[in-house]
Amino acid sequence: NPDDLPLDETVDLMGLVAEECARVGARLHASGQAWVTGNSALLRRVLRNLLENARRHAGEGAASSIDVCIQDAGDGLRVQVADRGPGIPEAWRERVFEPFVRVPGMQEKQGSVGLGLALVRLIAQRHGAQVSVRARDGGGSVFELLWAR
Repeated sequence: NPDDLPLDETVDLMGLVAEECARVGARLHASGQAWVTGNSALLRRVLRNLLENARRHAGEGAASSIDVCIQDAGDGLRVQVADRGPGIPEAWRERVFEPFVRVPGMQEKQGSVGLGLALVRLIAQRHGAQVSVRARDGGGSVFELLWAR
């Protein structure tokens, strides 16, 4: 249960993101350092869920179309996972984070039960981050984690 795990580690988010990108062959765009306080196992689960979703929804050979950007900007620390999948209709962009909710037409071919993004949101919130999704220019989706300042 994510609620039972301590959130007292200093986590090298840059290193964690780099490891998960290498695991799936996603392109990483990053520089500098990125540290957060939390639980490295839970944060790894968040990244893994987002990357696996990106790979699953973008189809075969999709890893090369996944871009991950980590940036420490003026308004906070951002991690973005961008894919070239079918995208998420605007009306569903908030609902996809609810347990057991799946975009119509996706669930049958993707084998999803609709818990991955709900878990992403739960863990992100426990770590003081917000998660959102928007359309990617040129097609696809961008999921963003934001630790605001």
